[in-house]
Formats: sequence, structure tokens, C-alpha cells
Amino acid sequence: MEETLLHTPLFELHEELGARMVPFAGYAMPVQYTSGVRKEHLHTREAAGLFDVSHMGQVYIRGENAGAELERLVPVDIIDLPVGKQRYALFTNDQGGILDDLMVTRMTDGYYLVINAACKEADIAHLRANLGEGTELEVLDNHALIALQGPKAAEVLIRFQPELVNMVFMDNLVVDIAGINCFVSRSGYTGEDGFEISVPASRCEELARKLLAEDEVEAIGLGARDSLRLEAGLCLYGHDISTDTTPVEASLLWAISKVRRSDGARAGGFPGADVILKQIDEKSAARKRVGLVGEGRAPVREGTELFDAEGNKLGEVTSGTFGPSAALSIAMGYVDSSASALDTEVFAEVRGKRLPMKVCRMPFVPQRYYRG
Repeated sequence: MEETLLHTPLFELHEELGARMVPFAGYAMPVQYTSGVRKEHLHTREAAGLFDVSHMGQVYIRGENAGAELERLVPVDIIDLPVGKQRYALFTNDQGGILDDLMVTRMTDGYYLVINAACKEADIAHLRANLGEGTELEVLDNHALIALQGPKAAEVLIRFQPELVNMVFMDNLVVDIAGINCFVSRSGYTGEDGFEISVPASRCEELARKLLAEDEVEAIGLGARDSLRLEAGLCLYGHDISTDTTPVEASLLWAISKVRRSDGARAGGFPGADVILKQIDEKSAARKRVGLVGEGRAPVREGTELFDAEGNKLGEVTSGTFGPSAALSIAMGYVDSSASALDTEVFAEVRGKRLPMKVCRMPFVPQRYYRG
């Protein structure tokens, strides 16, 4: 594994901490540490978990027209994004499918983007092909990315940098933490309060060790990251969203800015706008991403087919597990729009048995982002 997979700057630290390493998006990544996925999940919900997410792509774009050019690639208001604020965005294709989901932050002199690891090369090529000659794109290969998540995350990080006390959800600040210059956003992928910290790769291990030395903090692997984000109702690219799903089908209507909708001041103008805006205006999406809860403890995994009581196929599960905090069998998946109403009963086929599930609201546990 060590010969063929890429390593993050924390690879040796993961091994020292007893992590079980697995291939993920071309990197050797920790799926869990010695305490196991369930305990790591619960620790993050109760205290603070430190995640290595350095496999993600980090990109900076600069130029007089950078905002307008980026806005042409996403159904999101980029131009009016205030400096120091972050926004969730989607790269779409001409068919209205999702090429990737990403985070965009307005900096004083440009835009900082965090893109998914598996889509990194394609996203960078997509940006290079569509940004104008006057716009500079810099891939931040020399930066690592770590996330400190959980109800004690703020308390811990503020010890190192008191300026962070005034940050709220989706704020971004360039600031020193333990003497290391970082980009810090108050956001994450767990449904908890927390921070994502872009740090020079050469000093990432130093910062990670300082954070792990705090009593509240434990290292958390990708296994718990997945169950945490699923409980929070957050999509995983390549599973819950893809080029085969539109934002409307994916129930990501909240991510499509009003200014870019049919009656908005800068309506359309992004790839697939005709398909996506038609689905919004005519409520014509044939299927919808929904939350599902099972009656028993049996996890209902990705790829499980969903049926109605008469045996007609309705769709399939895209992510599923037994939620350690929800204490329920939880899943998300796509069903025919006619079966997407809350409390609709569906049946998941697991090993030849059809297990009853109900359509429910997401998130499966309350999101606890800090909004001030």
C-alpha cells in the first residue's frame, strides 16, 4: 500500500496512533483507530474529534473577474459573497448533473475552494478550461487540511487563538494557531460545531500533535466521519450525488441561490440551468433523495433496492448504517417522487427479506452549528 498510494503529511502519525489504513481516493487514509468506529463517532458528538482531510483538494483563484467566472460554473451567488464568508456550491454539467460539490470562500484577494479528493483532477481541469486568461488558478499542494469537530472544538481551538471566539458558522479567518499561519473556517462535515483548518503541510503534524494533546481531543477516522455525516443528512459525492443526479432530485434546493433562479436578478447562466430551473419551476423531478429509518437495528446498505407494499420498485439506498447517536437504522436514497412524502412506508430488500422503512426528515440528529 505504501508504494502505490499517496500519503498525507500525517501518515506517520496515523501509524503511530494505531490506525487501520485503507485506500481512499488514491491515498492511504485512516478508517479507524484502536477504539473503533462507534466510540470515535460518539466521542466526536460528546467532545472533540480531529480528522485528517488532507486528501481533499485546495485551490485559490485570483483575478478581477474571478467571481463572475466562477459563478458561471455553479448555481450559486458567488459575486455577492462577502469577504470572510464561505458557501456550499455545486459544479453542474449541461445535463443538470452534479460534477462535484465544494466549498467556496471569498478572501480579500480571491476565492479559496475545497474540492472532493476523488474529483480533484477533474475539477481542476474543469476550472482551467472555463476560467478566463486573466484569472490565475493556484493548486495549494503545499497545504494540508484538518478538521476539529464536536461540542468542545471551539473551547479547544480558542485556547490557541482567542480571536476565533467571534466566528460563527461559515465564517473564515486567516489567523495564527499555535504560531502557525492558517485559513480557518467554522464549518465541517459532522453536523457538529467545529472548524476546518488549512495549514502548511510542513507544519501539519506539529499542529495535529498540539491539538491531540488536549484532553478533549481524539483522532477520528473515515469510518466515523461517514456515520457522522450520514446522521447529519449530508451527501457523499459519488454515492448520494453524482453526474446522474440533479440538485433538485438530490433535495439540494437550498443550495441554489435565489438570485440564480428563474425570477432572480442573475437567473440561469450556469451549466444545465434549463434542466435544473425547469425542475424547480414545474416541480417535475421524477425522483427525490429522502431520509429513511428502519424499524430494527439491521443496517440497510448502499445499493439496497426499495419497493412499495405491492412489490413495485421505487428506488434504492445510496448510504446507510446503524446510527450510533440516532440509535436507529438510518439511510438516504432515491425514491419515485410519488413515494417521497414524509412517513411513506417503503420496503428495503436485505438478504431476500423486505424490511419496512419510513421516509423521514433529515438530519437524523439535530445539527449543532454555531450561529451566534
